[in-house]
Amino acid sequence: MTVLVASDLDRTLIYSAAALGLTMPDPVAPRLLCVEVHESKPLSYMTETAAGLLAELRADPSVVFVPTTTRTRKQYQRIRFPGRPARYAICANGGQLLVDGVPDRDWRRQVAARLAEECAPLEEVHQHLLAVADPAWLRKARLAEDLFAYLVVERDLVPDEWLKSLTAWAEARGWTVSLQGRKIYAVPRPLTKSAAMREVARRTGATTTLAAGDSLLDADLLLAADAGWRPGHGELADAAWTAPSVTALATAGVLAGEEIVRAFAQEAARLGRLDA
Repeated sequence: MTVLVASDLDRTLIYSAAALGLTMPDPVAPRLLCVEVHESKPLSYMTETAAGLLAELRADPSVVFVPTTTRTRKQYQRIRFPGRPARYAICANGGQLLVDGVPDRDWRRQVAARLAEECAPLEEVHQHLLAVADPAWLRKARLAEDLFAYLVVERDLVPDEWLKSLTAWAEARGWTVSLQGRKIYAVPRPLTKSAAMREVARRTGATTTLAAGDSLLDADLLLAADAGWRPGHGELADAAWTAPSVTALATAGVLAGEEIVRAFAQEAARLGRLDA
């Protein structure tokens, strides 16, 4: 039996300094391992315990670990988990399927065909974002892999009504809007992590899929998996979102990432015992 573990990264497995959520006294705070450096500065962390658990999980020959992220390929490749790079990785919210670090051209063609058929073009959405964003809180506007757009904003200054209006405008054109930290994503609805996860499961012969994620863009991934977990923070937690196959954790911050890796390992071990 092969178990596929597809996990979101930012604020699910790995955490920036601002997202660590270390509310305990300093002397009992968990030891941290830096897993990402950007422009010569440490950027993302896991607890050392989580890193050890992940290394053990990845050493199991029956487990296929698939990092699953909205990050671009370049952003993803800054991350250094314990052990060898993952054979498969899902980037750009499912728009890029990496095999040994190389984008799979067949998958990209399939994605492009669906987007052309089912939703408004990227340029239309990008121009709308630029037209309606307020310079008072907009810091950057970016395109990712020629697949979706996002804004970097001063989150506290973005009006709720503006976000609701953008969401309605995007939905009418086949797009989804998601607020994650300081970034507002506009992503084509057919561009999903779940579709890419199913493709990896098909290629690897995985019989069971496990998943984790914290944002609206992870909901389809969690619903498509046989079992899923979400941390006690993020868009899904704020909306009290859950599903029968999804465990809603109370833990928030970097300790939630540790709890998620432990849950992956325990479930994979349970399935292995059943298979035996």
